[in-house]
Amino acid sequence: MSDAPVQQFTILYFASAATYTQKPSEKLSAPMALAGLFQHLEEDYPGIGEKVLTSCLFTINLDYVDVHEDKMKTTVIKEGDEVAIIPPVSSG
Repeated sequence: MSDAPVQQFTILYFASAATYTQKPSEKLSAPMALAGLFQHLEEDYPGIGEKVLTSCLFTINLDYVDVHEDKMKTTVIKEGDEVAIIPPVSSG
């Protein structure tokens, strides 16, 4: 058994993402490619990809992230990072 601390990052869920997951945030193991995050979320919350993630913006450490397929594999979330899932915001 290892006494090494687990490397983690924090994911923040807002609006419909928080409603879908039924939590405002959680910690996940790092490092993880952005593509791996989408896969992990789909496994833990079936249907979240199509129902929520396709219309969301994503940030890592407050910087918006391009979620096009070519960037999904090369963008890596590291220990201590903060990822936010931000659904569309309407104004009136």
